[in-house]
Parts: sequence; structure tokens; C-alpha cells
Amino acid sequence: MSRDALTWCLVAVTATAVAALVALVVRNRALGRKKHQAEESLKADLTIAQGHLSAVQGELARYKHQFDATIRQAEEAAEESTKAVLKGSARFLQSLAAEQMTVLEGVQGKYGNHPVLAELLEVTHANAQMQRKAQGIAVLCGAPAGRRNRPGSVYDVVRNAQSQIRNFRRVEIMEQTGFALKASAVSPVALAVAELLDNAASFSQQDAPIEVTFQRIQKNLCIVIDDAGVGMNDEERQRAAALLSGDFVPRLSQLGTQPKFGFPLIGLLARQYGFRVDVTGVSRYGGVRAVVLLPEELWTEEQAAPVREAPAPVSIVRDDQSPPTRPRTVHGLPKRASRATASDDQQPQPRTAQESGTTSVSGRRRGALGALQRGTISGRTFDSASMEGSEDA
Repeated sequence: MSRDALTWCLVAVTATAVAALVALVVRNRALGRKKHQAEESLKADLTIAQGHLSAVQGELARYKHQFDATIRQAEEAAEESTKAVLKGSARFLQSLAAEQMTVLEGVQGKYGNHPVLAELLEVTHANAQMQRKAQGIAVLCGAPAGRRNRPGSVYDVVRNAQSQIRNFRRVEIMEQTGFALKASAVSPVALAVAELLDNAASFSQQDAPIEVTFQRIQKNLCIVIDDAGVGMNDEERQRAAALLSGDFVPRLSQLGTQPKFGFPLIGLLARQYGFRVDVTGVSRYGGVRAVVLLPEELWTEEQAAPVREAPAPVSIVRDDQSPPTRPRTVHGLPKRASRATASDDQQPQPRTAQESGTTSVSGRRRGALGALQRGTISGRTFDSASMEGSEDA
């Protein structure tokens, strides 16, 4: 009897356990289905939220692009407005400088070798520097560099550039050259070389020489400028290379409160007229070597031509034995006779002044007289040609 009761108890316990197990399985399945449904619902909600987020991000990117475009347009408009104002102001200054140069030339012609001539030449030199600066600003603001109808001697172009910088006496052109720049390249190359010479003079000692040489390398003609300045570090060389390449043209607002127009101007001219400028080299004095590389499209060899007024050809720069009639260059340009000549093309020699009881001109001003005249006579046509460009070009 007891064994039957025990059996029935075991059966009841087993049945209860099986029922509980079945209930647990059913409950777990129900919880699994609910969990799956909840996950599917969350996934759907997440997909919808991600879609909304993508749409919001797209709108944000669109608004950001519009905002950047608006800012860029505003900056470009401000830049163009600033350039227009500066170009107009620079053109006005150029016009005044040209008028002043005409007046000074008239006074020089009137007074001849009068002692006041040295003072006038100082004013002429300052006027030439102002005219170059005004021209550089105008070109950087979109004005043309000027046009010219005839080729110009490379030597004369460099001499003209020399006469437009403050410390022109330190520049030594070491040799003559038998090459001429084509008409379209005269004004831009003269302006670029003047900026390089001015930069070399500004960043070197006051008594240090600046040497200019010419080298023909394959089909290229190089104007090499060596100074004895402090040189440049790697960062400065990289920035200079970027500016001189013409690929990066900084905005006027990026030039600082004391703007430096030199390298941006040279890079712009180089890109527009097809020559290259490099200042990453080191000169033999430890300073900077600047090289203006002119491709064969911009220069040609000078052809010697007889001069009508004299049986012998007239020198490109000066002929101390020329007849009284006005000589001309090999390109047919009239040359104005220098009232103060020097026997050396590089360093003017003092002349014997007529004694009148008082010293008429000091040694320094006599040097300025010779150098300024030699540097500006042959290149004066370059300055006047630079004013011929269209104002709206």
C-alpha cells in the first residue's frame, strides 16, 4: 500500500514538474516573441531617426555651403571693391608722377648744369620710386603692366629697374648683354626686376654690393641677382616659392597692416607673362640669389644696325664720342643725351666742376647725377609705356 502511495506521489511530482517546465517554455517563447517584436520596433524607429538625422545633416551641409558661398562672394566683392579703389588711387598717383616727371625734365632742360640740377635729380629719383610703387599696386589690383611697341635691350631694362629703387648705387651690373626683350615683356620684366633689386637692397647691409649678371642656359635667358643679405630660412623659402609661382595670390587683407606687395606682384607678373622667378638659391656672399628665367618666347638676340647720324653704331647705353645730333638705339628709339657722363658704366666717376668760389655739387650728389641719368635715360620710355595700358584691362 505504501509503495503505491509513493508511486503516486512520484507521478504527481513528475507531472507537476512537467507542467511547470511546459509553462516556463511557453512563457519563454512568449517573452522571446515580445523581445523580437520590441527589437524590430526599435530598429524601425532607429531607421526612421537615422533618416531624419541624414536629412537634417543634408540640410545643414546645404546651409553651410550656402553660407560659405555667401561669405566667399562677400569677401570677393569686398576684395574687388578694395582693388578698384586702390587701382583708381594708384592710377591717379601714376598720373601725377608722370606730370611731375615731365615738369622736372623741363626744368632740367632749362637749367642744364646749374647746381640746382642735383636737387632736382633727387626729386626725380624719389618720383621714380613713387611711380613704381603706384604701378605695382595698380597691377596687383588688376591693371595692366603697360604695353610697348618695340623691343628693349635687357641691359637697358635692368638699368631702368635699377634707377627705380632707393639704394641704386649699390647695384652693379657686371656685364653687357646682346639680348633684347620682346615688346610685350619689357614693362613686366622691368617691374619684376625692380622689385627684386629693392628687396635685395632692403634686406642687406647698406654697404653690401648687389650684383646682376646674365646667363644663357639652353633656350632660356637668366637675369641673376646676388645680394649679401641675411638669407631666408626654409619656411620663408617655401612661402616665397608659393608667392612667386603665381598659383597662390593672397588677398589684400592678408598682406598685413604694412603690406608687402613685392613677391605677390612678381608672381602675378610671372604667371601672366610666362616667365619664372626663383629666390631659393644662395648667393656666393651667403645671401639670396634671385633668378628671373625668361623663356625663348620673350627674348631675342639684338641685331646690330647702322645709325643714320654717325658711321659707327651707337652704344645701347651711352656713347661718349657721339656727334651733337641725337643718337638712337639699335631699335630706333631716340636717346636723350646725358648732361653728366661717366667713364665707367657701373660706378660713376666724379667730374671736374668749374670753380666759382662755392662748391656747386657735393661728391655724393655728383654720383647720384651720373647714376640716375644713366639709369633713367634709356629706360624712360619704359616708364611712359607703362602708362599706356587700358584702365579697364
